[in-house]
Amino acid sequence: QVQLVESGGGLVQAGGSLRLSCAASGTIYVINAMDWYRQAPGKQRELVAVIISGGSTNYADSVKGRFTISRDNAKNTVYLQMNSLKPEDTAVYYCAADIDGYDYWGQGTQVTVSS
Repeated sequence: QVQLVESGGGLVQAGGSLRLSCAASGTIYVINAMDWYRQAPGKQRELVAVIISGGSTNYADSVKGRFTISRDNAKNTVYLQMNSLKPEDTAVYYCAADIDGYDYWGQGTQVTVSS
């Protein structure tokens, strides 16, 4: 059974940084895209960043230049480095992955940015 487990969330002041990690475990043959989403209270879940198996990345306009997504294929892990955090970045952050043709989601990790 494949699982995604996020870590690294927490409380940080505006302008600070956090690094989220998401590790995939279980029987895995191929991980295609790995993504980070977020959902703020009262808002729809939105795509933050995506990285495909070849390493190409894409970001939401709201985080371009501040967030960096990366992956360690040997560890089946995706990271989200978040710099220059703003209060509007406060949300539950979820990782998602296309593994062997199936979509999997992590349980989410809370990121709170105080002003």
